[in-house]
Amino acid sequence: MSDVKPAIERLNKNLAAAKPSATYKMMDRVAARRAAGAAIISLNAGEPDFATPQHICEAAIMGIRTGHTRYTQVAGTRELREAVAEKFRSENGLNVTWQDTIVGTGGKQVLFNALAATLNEGDEVIIPAPYWVSYPEMVQLSGGKAVIVDCPESDGFKLTASALENAITPSTRWLLINSPSNPTGAVYTRDELQALAQVLLKHEHVLILADDIYEHLTFDAARFYTLAQVEPALQSRTLTMNGVSKAFAMTGWRIGFAAGPRWLIDAMTNLQGQQTSGASSVSQFAAAAALSGPRDVLEEMRNTFEQRRNLLVELLNAIPGLSCPVPGGAFYVFASCKDLIGKRTPAGTRIETDEDFAIALLEEADVAVMPGSAFGLGPYVRIAYALHETSLRAACAAIRQFCSSLR
Repeated sequence: MSDVKPAIERLNKNLAAAKPSATYKMMDRVAARRAAGAAIISLNAGEPDFATPQHICEAAIMGIRTGHTRYTQVAGTRELREAVAEKFRSENGLNVTWQDTIVGTGGKQVLFNALAATLNEGDEVIIPAPYWVSYPEMVQLSGGKAVIVDCPESDGFKLTASALENAITPSTRWLLINSPSNPTGAVYTRDELQALAQVLLKHEHVLILADDIYEHLTFDAARFYTLAQVEPALQSRTLTMNGVSKAFAMTGWRIGFAAGPRWLIDAMTNLQGQQTSGASSVSQFAAAAALSGPRDVLEEMRNTFEQRRNLLVELLNAIPGLSCPVPGGAFYVFASCKDLIGKRTPAGTRIETDEDFAIALLEEADVAVMPGSAFGLGPYVRIAYALHETSLRAACAAIRQFCSSLR
């Protein structure tokens, strides 16, 4: 078998160059520790810990009983696309009809299909860092080039107009912007988006991909804005993505959706038709009920997450060596661990990076967090607070004990 090429040479070159998801790698570490008998408090999960609201579950059951179990149109059922269009009109002020929308198997597929449908070799995608771990890999898999723009804590982890201007080239195809942000919880204000819009208006070749999946989780009475809402002149080249996973605690239902220019929606539909076809019919039936049903659950979850944020920020900032800015949304904090770099753990591990810190914290204190470098900026750690207050207090106590033991 000496003539058999190494496995890596058999792969698509873009896939071979893509890195595995850092979040799933950490989940594997957690699973291994638990299998060995450790009681791990995991602060990794990017999903609400609430149950899917009962009326949505009942709608899904009704959908099954009434025969909504067949293939659907590739871009989604007319009922759900109408509900999506109404959501974008009423909540975001976008001038769209159901024909300007698409439904996919989660927001992740919607993002991937937009990039895969439009990128050619050498096309550039501007990605502000810190970023969600999948953004650069999606660009890589689609044959494009990720242009990472550092957005330091001093800028609120947000892209500035001058940084955007400096990053745009003739090869720029997309700007990918996420607000509220995973991993930092940063929320762009209307004025900040307007400043970015003024730059984008000068560069008509640049498309905009707005990932608004955490839209309903903004705190301190802050109002959410999306870019095409702030500057309607950009709507003709903006894909606005959202979904039901975070807002309605429907992560496992796998429904994401978007609105954008018709040519792009058609291209994404063409691609999806050769890939997965329509999303789950039952999940679409449930998602339509979510978008058209009662909204009190949104405020209930938002209030709970805001209370947890306040608690977690207070507890983390009381831990020697950690510094945690107050995030404006989502359910993550992005805490600096730079003052712990260079120290040693009780087991003798020298902490050289935020990844070292995260691994040592898991192995020696049974708490799982994500290294910020996985999101493009270290030395930080991302901590998700999609857990009950009791678990958050226990986790912070363990983190405090661990950090205090470093020498």
